[in-house]
Amino acid sequence: MYSPLVQGGTVCKWANDSQRLILRYFDRIHNSPSQLYHLALPFSPSSSWLHKYYTAQLLQVPKVIKGTRAEWGICSRTVSLGSYTQTLSYWNDTIAIGSVDGDIIILDAITGSQITVLPGHLRGVNCFTFSSDGKSFVSGGCDRAVKLWDVQTGGLVKTFYGHKDYVWSVSISADCTRIASGSGDKTICLWDIQTGKRHCVIGQQYIVQYVSFSLTDPHCIVSISDNKVWQWDINGHQIPLTSHGSYIAFSPDCTQFALCNGKVVTVQNSDSRAIVAEFHMANDNVEHCCFSPDSKLVAVAAGRTAYVWDITNPDPHPIETLVGHTDEITSLVFSSPSSLISASYDESIKFWQIGALPTDPVATDLGSDTLNSPTIQSVSLQAGAGIAISSDESGVVKTWDLSTGLCKEYIHTPAYAHSWRDAQLIDGRIIVAWYDHGRIHIWDTSKGVLLQIVDMCLFGLQGLRISGDGSKVLYLANESIQAWSIHTGELMGDVKLELEQDWYLDPLQMNNSRIWIRFKDSSTQGWDFDISGFPPVALSKRSVEQPCLDFIRGSWETKDPSWIKDTVTGKNVFQMPKEYAWPEEVQWDGQYLVASYYSGELFIMDFHHMCPH
Repeated sequence: MYSPLVQGGTVCKWANDSQRLILRYFDRIHNSPSQLYHLALPFSPSSSWLHKYYTAQLLQVPKVIKGTRAEWGICSRTVSLGSYTQTLSYWNDTIAIGSVDGDIIILDAITGSQITVLPGHLRGVNCFTFSSDGKSFVSGGCDRAVKLWDVQTGGLVKTFYGHKDYVWSVSISADCTRIASGSGDKTICLWDIQTGKRHCVIGQQYIVQYVSFSLTDPHCIVSISDNKVWQWDINGHQIPLTSHGSYIAFSPDCTQFALCNGKVVTVQNSDSRAIVAEFHMANDNVEHCCFSPDSKLVAVAAGRTAYVWDITNPDPHPIETLVGHTDEITSLVFSSPSSLISASYDESIKFWQIGALPTDPVATDLGSDTLNSPTIQSVSLQAGAGIAISSDESGVVKTWDLSTGLCKEYIHTPAYAHSWRDAQLIDGRIIVAWYDHGRIHIWDTSKGVLLQIVDMCLFGLQGLRISGDGSKVLYLANESIQAWSIHTGELMGDVKLELEQDWYLDPLQMNNSRIWIRFKDSSTQGWDFDISGFPPVALSKRSVEQPCLDFIRGSWETKDPSWIKDTVTGKNVFQMPKEYAWPEEVQWDGQYLVASYYSGELFIMDFHHMCPH
């Protein structure tokens, strides 16, 4: 597996950048080498050497000023699978993944590329494990079957039938003679690999969540049922062992084990049961954990986040927090002492490089830690001031330098947990508007005070904007657009809409007091709210200064690509990476395009040499 090259010296930096670039965009480059220039290089981190030296020469793509982060970060590779994974396992540069549709997907652990797919289970694969000699692996699934596979040929060797419910866990003894399987039918079955016969059935009072042979004693079995840990010999006799937990993992050197119990992970000595380390999660319960090959690190999955702990430290603490999955992590495995692989219900697996962050990040970027940022819910462009403004769900407003992509200012506001909001630079002050329980709040960030509260009953709110002169707040709700004075709270204009087609999630576009609704067919309707006390003036199609660039989103079902399209000519201008196909909001001012994402990431792209409009 990839490991970071030694930092220092031009050759190492170029090689390190090249390796990270190829791994991150391996599939696209492998299928279409031109994607190296049209996608991989433009979307490489802004501080990488390749980005600095090559993207200036790429005239057929936009200049990506702000991307995911200034440096490469911890995640080196994301592989999209098309269906969510229940479990994964690793052996000798090979990854095996169990999918919900019953297939076992075999991937190369270095590139993440698919080697083969093994159909065999009729329903989802819940568990599998490799044998200690790496010659075979066993899988169990929702079809109640346990299957033995040959690693070299990928062929099915045997199928073991006998369970009456889903198989949730499987294990192979250290001497490779027996298989243990735990099931929802409240039994543990022991199978003889040579004959295929069931050797023993151990009854339980509850569903068997986990089962494993001891790494040192093939005659000893550990199981978890009803969140209690049990120990058995191979004849079904119970061995006293008192512990509570939902998952257990043993260190490769067999000296320790980690036990997950709610929000707590306890690492204990295998012989003395003495506690070596104890970790507490703040939010989600821990569902999975694993040891590194050298037994020095423990990785745990809690919700959509993974944590890595150094248990050799006298005061154990997380050395990495791995944020990037958009749904619950289902399985974790180390492929080397510094490489971790995670699978998730978000239909992807991710490759993480432990300790791979550089020692010299861009210290001046206040918003560089985008991987831990809340969802950005509004963006606005202020090209005259050379900035873009973002507002996230925690209420933090940031200003971004359009020339460098760096965060210049970091402002806390009360606008937290509310989806509809806008932030604009008005006369040197940043004004923020947000909707909360039927009222619109107007906040002056320079003074830290409310300017106005517009009290009304709003239902079905679908857009909110502050006018360019700072005099009005406009919103779309109940198939009408209304403008209210920021200074007096009075109604200044109202337009009733008769709409026959769908608009975008965030449909409102502003230019001073002119406002347009963007429809999914790229058409617009516009009105001028500039004159107070008069009905807003409808703009003719010829006078509507509609933006010439916008996202044309692909379909989740068909996995169509997402393009930035020139809505005037109808031409596709630039294809976005799949993971950035669905922004929360997009703003375009004739040169810059800014897009924000659920992950808290922000893109700023300069199209000045591509868009003659």
